[in-house]
Amino acid sequence: MGLSDRSKKQREPFTEAALFEYATASLGRRAQTVAELKRKLRTRVEGGETGEQKIDAVVRKLKEYGFLNDASFAADYARLRQENNKFGRRRVQQGLMQKGVHPELVASTLDSTYENVNEEQLARAYIDRKRMKQPKDKKEAARTVRRLIAAGFTPPTVFKVLRKWIPDEESLEGLDPTEQAT
Repeated sequence: MGLSDRSKKQREPFTEAALFEYATASLGRRAQTVAELKRKLRTRVEGGETGEQKIDAVVRKLKEYGFLNDASFAADYARLRQENNKFGRRRVQQGLMQKGVHPELVASTLDSTYENVNEEQLARAYIDRKRMKQPKDKKEAARTVRRLIAAGFTPPTVFKVLRKWIPDEESLEGLDPTEQAT
């Protein structure tokens, strides 16, 4: 492979119009946050101030048209993750933060999405959705605890659910040192 072959692989930077088309097509495939879209657009423009100006102009235009709105994205994302996936608040928070949603917007979105949600009932719904079996021993109980915590439920909620689910206290002993004091 010669030098001329390598230069063919490098793309020409997009014009602002081409960048706008690329962005709308990308948003048509999947809703995205401003931060996600900007990351994607940076691969299509030249580096430096010129590229950033193009990206800012495209993002501004997309916001004007209503195609890009972090607040509605965050609300939809949180609602769908809670209703469909039965995820706890912490898991949804992590997802929104990874997608580049501003922390204040994440907090307000989660407050409104989870305000009337009983976390214990949501954890039970998650267990049903995942068809998790009742743990038979300490090892299975520990696995269940890890799965529920990974799904975004707080340790106190996880142990409340497990205490009602597992009548055998010996299976739960030693799993959470903070709960033994209560």
